[in-house]
Amino acid sequence: MDQVLELKNIHYAYHTLEGETSALTDISFSLKEGEFISIVGPSGCGKSTLLSLISGLLEPEKGLIKINGKYLRESTTNVGYMLQHDELFEWRTIYNNVLLGLEIQHMLTARTKEKAHELLDTYGLKKFENSRPSELSGGMRQRAALVRTLVLEPDLLLLDEPFSALDYQTRLNVGDDIGQILRREKKSAILVTHDLSEAISLADRVIILTKRPATIKQTIPLIFDLEEDTPLNRRNAPEFKTYFNLIWKELNTDE
Repeated sequence: MDQVLELKNIHYAYHTLEGETSALTDISFSLKEGEFISIVGPSGCGKSTLLSLISGLLEPEKGLIKINGKYLRESTTNVGYMLQHDELFEWRTIYNNVLLGLEIQHMLTARTKEKAHELLDTYGLKKFENSRPSELSGGMRQRAALVRTLVLEPDLLLLDEPFSALDYQTRLNVGDDIGQILRREKKSAILVTHDLSEAISLADRVIILTKRPATIKQTIPLIFDLEEDTPLNRRNAPEFKTYFNLIWKELNTDE
């Protein structure tokens, strides 16, 4: 597989009038095409900051970030960013919400409009195209937010706790749904989450960060012996408990 993303010796600190707060120290990892990585760590350790650096919203103080072999500033790779909340606009229909990113990036064409219709149909939202966000359940809204991201055809998808605002049952169903969608679309993705079960059920690898300033404590590859490897099936697999206990122990053991 080709390497989509490379981070090498990334350092980042926040600066205020009160002084400097180091957030990330010497972070290095790579992501292959079609691979899904989950990142876990203590609250406030810099997980979301890491996604902001990868997306280009922040610049590292040291180190390099490459996407598809090019430095981040030079890269034209389309990066999708899915946030904790769906951020759908109530005054726009679901279809028009899906088109928003295309409009902003001046990519609105007959082909991309048709692609939006196709994705809404594929993921069970076709009959809600003309509905307002308030008429949809939380899970359906989050699925619409994913379609809005996928219609831009990103090579890399960043997921910042995208299911955290949902109730537990909906979170399980939507996580399973979106996990299968991303595998079917062969998307390279990075998920930041506090939920260890979610991290294990979705990813190919889990990266464990230390407390702030965060470094990589350990990277754990996830291998399941399943005929049908889906997030929900993983939760019932015998390997699941082993991985959960291993990651839990790493998070709760001081070096």
